[in-house]
Amino acid sequence: MAFKVIEIKKSVLDRNDRDAEALRQELKAKGVFLLNLMSSPGSGKTTTLMGTIPALVQRGWRVGVMEADIDSDVDAHTISATGARVIQLHTGGMCHLDAAMTRQGLEALGTDELDIVILENVGNLVCPAEFDTGAAKNAMILSVPEGDDKPLKYPLMFSVCHALLVNKIDTLPAFDFDLAAVEQRAKQRNPQLEMFPVSARTGEGMEAWVGWLDRQIRAWKEQ
Repeated sequence: MAFKVIEIKKSVLDRNDRDAEALRQELKAKGVFLLNLMSSPGSGKTTTLMGTIPALVQRGWRVGVMEADIDSDVDAHTISATGARVIQLHTGGMCHLDAAMTRQGLEALGTDELDIVILENVGNLVCPAEFDTGAAKNAMILSVPEGDDKPLKYPLMFSVCHALLVNKIDTLPAFDFDLAAVEQRAKQRNPQLEMFPVSARTGEGMEAWVGWLDRQIRAWKEQ
């Protein structure tokens, strides 16, 4: 009996890629820089944002944040203390955001009078890497307690990101973690990847990260 085989994942990803590129161009026309921030749960995304947002504001940028979680609004409440415009996105069990979901979030957040929107994606090193959100740049956080082998285990995540923050470096003495090995393994996957060892808790290394982000926003707006 003859039957048709449909490559569902390829079809879904192709459609998402088209939607993402359309969204990216719309944001470009509005002068809005979208950063897609990804990591495992507990890596320190929200704490990193708590240090990043005030530093961006000091540089004159108007910041909005979209907090994506399967449930709860804990992170949105935390981020709201920075004074940034913030919205909580519930994915209804989905382990990632795609371009259509990102567009929904942006419409609810509102991009008028914003220079940068940061999407804190669902905590996961697998699914978020597969879906283009329409972001101008992708960044990820790897925390020291997670181990230095993650570029070997989750190569796609490291391949699609432009910046890698290695967070919780203040805990390095307590863990068998090799910063040089992480950089070498990550750059085998992505030679253009920029790495920033930071401690969001103490502030160490955050100036270099924010400086990089500031330059990316300026370049995006000037293109």
